[in-house]
Amino acid sequence: MPKVPAWARPRGEIQRDLDAAYVAGAALNSLDNLVRSEPVWGGVWRQRLALKAAVAATRLLGRREEEGALRDAHFFREPGDDPGPAGNLLLVWRRLASRSTGIDEETVQAAAEYLDVRWDDQLAELVGNAEDLAASPRPAPLLAAELAAAVYRTRPGAELLAFWLADALLAKKLRWPVPVPLVMGQVNSPVFKTGESRRRMRPGGEGWGRTVLLAYAQAAAEACDLGAQLSERAVHLAGVAPKLKAKGAGQVVKLLLQDDAVPASRSGARLSNRSARRLFERLGDLGAVRELSGRTTFRLYGL
Repeated sequence: MPKVPAWARPRGEIQRDLDAAYVAGAALNSLDNLVRSEPVWGGVWRQRLALKAAVAATRLLGRREEEGALRDAHFFREPGDDPGPAGNLLLVWRRLASRSTGIDEETVQAAAEYLDVRWDDQLAELVGNAEDLAASPRPAPLLAAELAAAVYRTRPGAELLAFWLADALLAKKLRWPVPVPLVMGQVNSPVFKTGESRRRMRPGGEGWGRTVLLAYAQAAAEACDLGAQLSERAVHLAGVAPKLKAKGAGQVVKLLLQDDAVPASRSGARLSNRSARRLFERLGDLGAVRELSGRTTFRLYGL
């Protein structure tokens, strides 16, 4: 498992851009190795990072929804139902983490709609320029910072979209098959606090490039740490899978490796509700899954 070394993890205040670039490059190199290995648990890994990004976004907007509320809004809605403002925040980062890498107007316009950002010609022009930006020889995190700053200058109310686009551009520049939600999850962390007042850095502010470099260094380290945890859990799940006798068990195992959570009643494995509950209880007894909701009904299970 690729791991970010201790010296590449931001510690204290780093004041020189060169130092920030050095740790960001090392951390992103480790993350790049992980992404390119295409682990079997890559789906659940990206969706856990999407959930982290959505929680950070709700806090940025002054909302109170935590992981459990966001999961419920997504996994227990009926097809076609509006998941609500908080559910849309999760949905937009889940979509980033599950589609092929690319920055086209249709995809970004859909993201803007979920984020309640009005689309106009100025945003369309920025998206059009993003393709040329990705072709630049400059470092990927600095290009991501530049795009985010341009979006924020054009539309200060589109800060969440600016962070979303930063990760999309980073993935395109690094030629990742699927984007990884990273920078949004760091917005409320110490790396975004600057100056004596420790106020949160806004896109394009003084020292913005250094802030983004440190944010990507920290995000890459945490993403690799999460990958190491999920790798161990996936190995354990693979070890207990042959002990499962229920029909559809193989499909459930596959779902657990692809997504953040799986509702016991909606596993998609053509199991009755009772059979699904018994299967997940069996997996829990074997230490292969965790119950995520803390409830006795409408339960959610995950790796």
